[in-house]
Amino acid sequence: MITKDILYIILLYIYLIDTQQKPFIMKKLIIIFLSIVLISSCSDKEDLVGRWEDNIKLSAKTAEFEAKADSVIITTEGDWWMIDEVIFNDNSYNYNPDENLSLYSYPYAIIGDDFVVEKRDKTTLFIRLDENETGEERILGISLLAGDYGDHVVVKQSAQ
Repeated sequence: MITKDILYIILLYIYLIDTQQKPFIMKKLIIIFLSIVLISSCSDKEDLVGRWEDNIKLSAKTAEFEAKADSVIITTEGDWWMIDEVIFNDNSYNYNPDENLSLYSYPYAIIGDDFVVEKRDKTTLFIRLDENETGEERILGISLLAGDYGDHVVVKQSAQ
């Protein structure tokens, strides 16, 4: 922040400058003054508008399964979140309820051929993968949203 003392020094300097050099010096001083104002106005503000803290607070963000069918329950401290998207085998899945149902409500599930991702209640996310018979590792990605805050869970399943 620019203090009064700095402004007084700048004004005093301008006053003492030779009149012939004044236009050239004035331009430099104006540029310096504007630079100082711009630099001092840029600061690391903790409370940026639109920046949300972690309000989901997942108990785990990753899980690893063997090739056999397996499941995991992940809990949250936050109780106001929704499943935004599930990505499995390069395909994207979304839950599309009728427009009267809020995705922040519960329960609902996104069901694919080899997986189930379910919001069981306000703080419980259930994930199940069927047996992996593909011979390759499979990755299930789940995106969660709570207002402007997003988080994700990644589940890796080994190949047979």
